[in-house]
Amino acid sequence: MIFGIGIDIIETDRIKKLIIKDNSFTDKIFTPLEIEYCESRKAGKYQSYAVRFTAKEALFKAIGTGWRDNMSFDEIEVSNDELGKPVIEVKGYVKKYFKKNKIKNIFVSLSHLKKITIAVVVLEL
Repeated sequence: MIFGIGIDIIETDRIKKLIIKDNSFTDKIFTPLEIEYCESRKAGKYQSYAVRFTAKEALFKAIGTGWRDNMSFDEIEVSNDELGKPVIEVKGYVKKYFKKNKIKNIFVSLSHLKKITIAVVVLEL
């Protein structure tokens, strides 16, 4: 059974400007694993950050609360499995929310162009 669906789209330059303007932005929003991955992408660095940010926004939309109740962006970690498929792991308050609401599975699809990123998240009970 579907608990929620979320979608988000963002311009890559918006995230790029935030990262350049505020050195602490990446530490507030992304996990160390995400930062390591994005920084390794060289030319695709900002697209990688932006699509992960988009996935986090889509997840908050899928749970229906938005960003609140002590939940934080860095409690949502976007990575890839051994085949490159994107996966999301939740921690902290977000994980508590998942347990309370019996959310068992997270499905995520990511896509990006040079200037735009999009993510869809489906949560299943």
